[in-house]
Amino acid sequence: MLLWMPAVHANDVDEAGYPAYVEQLKVEALEHGISASAIERAFEDVRFYERAVSADRNQPEFTITLDTYLPRAVPDWKVQQGIRKYEEHKELLDRIGAEYGVQPRFIVALWGIETNYGGYTGNFRVISALATLAYEGRREEFFKRQLMQALEIIDAGHIEPEQMRGSWAGAMGQTQFMPSSFLSYAVDGDGDGKIDIWNSYADVFSSAANYLASVGWDESKTWGRQVRLPENFATDLVGLGTKKQLSEWQELGIRRFDGSDLPSRDIPASVIIPDGVDGRAYLAYHNWDVLMRWNRSNYFVVAVGHLADRIQMGR
Repeated sequence: MLLWMPAVHANDVDEAGYPAYVEQLKVEALEHGISASAIERAFEDVRFYERAVSADRNQPEFTITLDTYLPRAVPDWKVQQGIRKYEEHKELLDRIGAEYGVQPRFIVALWGIETNYGGYTGNFRVISALATLAYEGRREEFFKRQLMQALEIIDAGHIEPEQMRGSWAGAMGQTQFMPSSFLSYAVDGDGDGKIDIWNSYADVFSSAANYLASVGWDESKTWGRQVRLPENFATDLVGLGTKKQLSEWQELGIRRFDGSDLPSRDIPASVIIPDGVDGRAYLAYHNWDVLMRWNRSNYFVVAVGHLADRIQMGR
């Protein structure tokens, strides 16, 4: 049990108790099995990130639709950059894709959506960010668990604390893995004995592919497709919990977006309408469910799938 509880105010957090809280975290890290030397290095110059607290408490809430979101998430320049990145790393991507059973265009698309192909991975010190958010208190258990796992990564020698940088929430590297995802799915793709999702393309691509493969990716199928729904479509059929074969959806009046028949191949799929019946409609295949394991947002899945499709079309 914690000896110190953070003082939480309505609009800010009292920083005065943070040093004592950090000392308690060090004690718990020793009890967790982290070496004393790793703890000393990890918490050297640890700081309180007021920006992390502000970002966590004030995440933007505004109304968007896919029609406004997609042009921002997948602009033409990002598509063209994705095509270039695929060609630049084609040999490596094709090898990793074959090894893990994941189409390389989806590896590139995830890379592009998460960090703009490694262009922006965040510059927060992960240990400080996680310690700050644990101290803030609203999700202390979650962030403290992530902190202990980040310390495990440092203790294993994969990255030095100073180089362990990420988002304000502790998402790390070019894949934006939380420490728990790193420990579960990140792999040493270049065989150097370390897992470096910050700098090693082989580790970045292999880790993303391993994540997808581990949670059930099916390389024989794509992610989904935009479709047209018939008038007065029964909305009780919408959602990932309802799956029908494409032939059954065809009988219910669903067609490709261009109005033609659905593919004759029978594939189980769900109907997803992220913006309601007046917005875009999709048939979601099994890999849609898999991408939701990465980020539980239909908008995220559509962005990744849309980018992957455009990369494939542009190559």
